[in-house]
Amino acid sequence: MPLDTRPALLAEDEVLSVRDLSIAFHTPAGALPAVRDVSFTLRRGETLALVGESGSGKSVTSLGILRLTPRAPFCRITGQVLLRGHDGRVRDLVSLPEDEMRDVRGRDAAMVFQEPMTSLNPVHRVGDQVAEAIRFHEGLGRRAALTKAAELLELVGIPDPRRRLSSYPHEMSGGMRQRVMIAMALSCEPQLLIADEPTTALDVTIQAQILDLLRRLQERTRMAVIFITHNLGVVAEIADRVMVMYSGRVVEQAPVRPLFGAPLMPYTRGLLRSVPRLDMAGRERERLQAIPGAVPDPLAPPPGCSFAPRCGHFEPGLCDAAVPGLDLARPEHLVRCVRWPELARNAA
Repeated sequence: MPLDTRPALLAEDEVLSVRDLSIAFHTPAGALPAVRDVSFTLRRGETLALVGESGSGKSVTSLGILRLTPRAPFCRITGQVLLRGHDGRVRDLVSLPEDEMRDVRGRDAAMVFQEPMTSLNPVHRVGDQVAEAIRFHEGLGRRAALTKAAELLELVGIPDPRRRLSSYPHEMSGGMRQRVMIAMALSCEPQLLIADEPTTALDVTIQAQILDLLRRLQERTRMAVIFITHNLGVVAEIADRVMVMYSGRVVEQAPVRPLFGAPLMPYTRGLLRSVPRLDMAGRERERLQAIPGAVPDPLAPPPGCSFAPRCGHFEPGLCDAAVPGLDLARPEHLVRCVRWPELARNAA
């Protein structure tokens, strides 16, 4: 049976509750639905990983939460995004006026973007960019804000932080720029941190350092984290729960161990089978399994299950009859597939 995802209020330990979030962009060809009926909650100190192919709606979901999408009429956001702020108040970010939303961004919720070189302003010094949010939200003077900025740079592991305050982004390595972005996001100790593929462009050594840094900072501040990534190895290492998205919808959601150990959605199984494994090394005729086809055009979705045209378990008349609901298959394990009970029995 479908899970009731509409509690009246946030539970005491909940920081975020997203309810039936839908995001559509206006195009000359009509409304393009990028995110459809996404619902989830996030507790204090918890990490939720959003995974899926490019075009599945992960980044748009995160941008919609912080209202960083184009304004109406170019973009339409419906549903609810309930966030508990520093003061304990729960506010719906979807209906919040823009001037109040500016107070939320950076203070109650912050975001680390995928490519720091395009997110940092190339003509301003790093120290001024980190200090800007501190001055805006905390009302500090420039000298006091720069002192705190230096402390933040030291916190995220940048050597000689006071000297680095006067550096420009192009004078720093990719890993150091990403640490600057994390320092900016954490400058006001937000309740919620959204990290949109923060390690994608980094080598594995720097990636490991950034992940360890985020883990330690989360333990220190008890912030809730939404981590967006393609890397399932990273998910297994840092996440408490995983939300798999496909074609703008949530298709599976579960704690990390049950999802990796016994995935129920064929799309999730395909993602896991496409990951290289050490036990495959040296085997002859062993090839990675790829998911055929591509994510469907959101302006012309297939009938029924959006994954049906690529699914090896497709059954005509059943999978293409209607969009499947999100069913509670196991405790805390949701799946969007009409054949999941049969597939789970066969897998067992």
